[in-house]
Amino acid sequence: MSQPPRVGLLILSSLDYGRGLLRGIASYVQAHGPWTIFHRVGLAPDRISPQLRKWRPHGLIGQFRTRAILRQVERLGIPAVDLLGRYHAASIPRFQIDHAAVSRLVIDHFFELGYRNFAFCGFKGIHYSERRQRAFVDIVRARGHSPDVLLGILPSDASGPFDIESAAQFDVEAIGTWLHSLPKPLAVMAATDMRAVQVLAACRLAGLKVPEEVAVMGVGNDEVLCHLADPPLTSVALRADQLGYQAAALLDQMLHGRQPTSQETLVEPLCVVSRQSTQGPAVTDPEVNEALHYLRAHFKQGTSIAAAAQHVGLSCNSLRRRFMHTLRRAPREELVRIQLRYVQELLRDTDLPLTRIAELAGFNYCECMLKLFRRKEGLTPSQYRNRLRDRPSPALQTGPTQTKSGKKARRPSDKKPNKRGATERTGREKPGGLTPSPRA
Repeated sequence: MSQPPRVGLLILSSLDYGRGLLRGIASYVQAHGPWTIFHRVGLAPDRISPQLRKWRPHGLIGQFRTRAILRQVERLGIPAVDLLGRYHAASIPRFQIDHAAVSRLVIDHFFELGYRNFAFCGFKGIHYSERRQRAFVDIVRARGHSPDVLLGILPSDASGPFDIESAAQFDVEAIGTWLHSLPKPLAVMAATDMRAVQVLAACRLAGLKVPEEVAVMGVGNDEVLCHLADPPLTSVALRADQLGYQAAALLDQMLHGRQPTSQETLVEPLCVVSRQSTQGPAVTDPEVNEALHYLRAHFKQGTSIAAAAQHVGLSCNSLRRRFMHTLRRAPREELVRIQLRYVQELLRDTDLPLTRIAELAGFNYCECMLKLFRRKEGLTPSQYRNRLRDRPSPALQTGPTQTKSGKKARRPSDKKPNKRGATERTGREKPGGLTPSPRA
């Protein structure tokens, strides 16, 4: 093309996830453009506007949320990439979050904290909520437990996911009644951060303590919503930036006449960003609970298991036996877990050097922190910090993705470690709408 390609972006930009998609697209364009962009701030449209048709774009990237707009895009006969994946069109490749991997990440986090009572709170009529719910129920059942499910009423006048999520704010009283009926301590996965904020409001209205009685986790890690929540919300961080970058790269290939090698690409979530809504394990043993409070209060000072045992009036061996019975891990493992959680927070929220982070987290030696962190996370603290703050670069440093064939895409960072190791520098819904299943 002699002139820069004209590309229309039909993306919801009123929420953080959509802005992440746009950031990823912008990163690609800055590195490989120029492109001329058509984008309207706000909601993703449900049809191709006359203005966009008149503009005659060479390509489109969008969250095509209805069959009608997907058919309109097909009829344009231009290269297009779908970032929602709700409906399928033979000529339009699609990218979407791996919703099963999202649910698995949530469940792994709750299991690590010792929870054995699980519930899912989502929406009717939103495909990503339904897919996360199915995966959540299947995974929890496979681990020998029976999750409960509550879905919101589908508004008759809803025109898309945003309308459905917004209308669900009126579900709060019913959510509170449902939560009261479930066994405690309870771990709740909400389909989105917005739904999680509604669950927290329901807990407050119903007099349920968070996280002591009900732990809540959302999906999306919308910083504004997570910090507006009371208490601050734990959430799964998604790879919207990388998804947007990869979609732009694919569209660029299609604009140059190359065909996509896969019709569907799944992008795995990044990580759980832990905040107060899931702080602390689910524990019924009073001595173990008191020892946990002691470890959380004193880990920064480099406390020991012996000090915790003395604090609760038990021998080290007795404390270990009770930890193993209650949490299925030793006190030392729990102390390291607490320390590494704090390391993750400092990597996420500060630019402190690793030596200072190790000191603040109660490690006597930075090398010890590096070894333990890499063993748990599978990457070094610096790699973890870069991934968490990732803004895709010209090198297309993407996170784990999976094509429909099941093959994972290789990242530039997927290098084998050297022999020396770390080299860091210092359920079912009842008819009638909002009604829970007794056990899903």
